[in-house]
Amino acid sequence: MAIYAIGDVQGCFTSLQQLLAKIRFTPDRDCLWFVGDLVNRGPDSLCVLRYVKGLGPAAVTVLGNHDLFLLAAASGIVAPRAMDTIQPILIAPDRDELLAWLRCRPLLYHEGPFVMVHAGLLPQWTIEQAERLAQEVEQVLSGPNHQDLLRASLASPSAQWSDDLTGLPRLASLARIFTRLRTCTMDGMMNESYKGPPDHAPPGFSPWFQVPARRSSEATIVCGHWAALGLHLGDNVLALDSGCVWGRELTAVRLEDRQVFQVPCDSEDCPGH
Repeated sequence: MAIYAIGDVQGCFTSLQQLLAKIRFTPDRDCLWFVGDLVNRGPDSLCVLRYVKGLGPAAVTVLGNHDLFLLAAASGIVAPRAMDTIQPILIAPDRDELLAWLRCRPLLYHEGPFVMVHAGLLPQWTIEQAERLAQEVEQVLSGPNHQDLLRASLASPSAQWSDDLTGLPRLASLARIFTRLRTCTMDGMMNESYKGPPDHAPPGFSPWFQVPARRSSEATIVCGHWAALGLHLGDNVLALDSGCVWGRELTAVRLEDRQVFQVPCDSEDCPGH
């Protein structure tokens, strides 16, 4: 069995199908890992969501910030903006089934030497600590009080992480770290606003995976979220958001040997690029 980790799809269903044809994906033989942001900005979020859900155990996905936005919009917490493309999901006959499935996806997935998360981990967290913290959020998100969590996680600004945080501020801070982290300080202060390339990060901030003595460095972190970083294959990080929805490529990496597979953004997915 081969495991292929795939970068942010964001509703680019045609590009996803072309990538799966390129790797000759077979559901009864292979497994797909999706780094989150299955939906939004691309034209076919509904098709992507239905397809990945339909793969059952042949697919593993973690939640990204756009996935949380969809869940919040479905609860009436936020209104879709002009650039959002989630409306077909919100009016689909199977919307409740799709959203219930999405709401029960993890924020972090750990298997063997690999840990998958949408955005990143704070440098002071061990893998074991990050797993426990992710489970705190997952338990509430999959339960009856998920709307309170979604509302708090989308409020801005959120609290910077501290072990002393409790209640909704704690859960909201965690949710934003797992789904939005790009740069932080040496002691783990997160900069949410910066989205540019890593070499132009604000003074005092660096990519989370480059912080010296990062405590999760014994694992290989598989992540996405940072289109301006692009495909980045390091010793202990595989960052796979190669900006398909922005007219670039959709990327898969076969984890066993790190072979890279890419397809350019299909014109149907990115007509404006």
